[in-house]
Amino acid sequence: MTTSEKLSLELQKILSGDPWYGSPVYQVIEAVSFEAAFEKVAGASHTIAEIVLHMLAWTEEVLDRMNGKEASLPLSGDWPPTGTPDEQKWQNYVNDLKLVNVNLLGLIQNFPEEQWSEPMNDERNRELGNGVTYEELVNGLIQHHIYHSGQIAILNRIING
Repeated sequence: MTTSEKLSLELQKILSGDPWYGSPVYQVIEAVSFEAAFEKVAGASHTIAEIVLHMLAWTEEVLDRMNGKEASLPLSGDWPPTGTPDEQKWQNYVNDLKLVNVNLLGLIQNFPEEQWSEPMNDERNRELGNGVTYEELVNGLIQHHIYHSGQIAILNRIING
């Protein structure tokens, strides 16, 4: 199995398949109501909507890096503002996250095998997640998705009892 096949399968599994650890990302997010998405839980750093936008922003950044752009913070920011709560806006955030991951899957599936082990052309900066190989970049995003979907599941459980 090629690196592209392995990473593609792993990303698909954690997004909408049957991951070992529990519910896939999209199932976790789709269980969130519009009201819960924008509710600020006491003691929490972010709302669910903010976390989804953060996941979206970093997926876009990974796409940019894999397309040859220099690593930086996402264009929309690390934690983009959600704006005024709105049901259609929430649905757009969820749909945008799905769409950007479809685009990423397409890029992963067509990424040259010999490039996966190449280091990205920048120095290691842990906070920005750069200075790694392309394979490590995608694996890091997969871990990022899992981490934040866990946060979303916990926040949603707190909100809904």
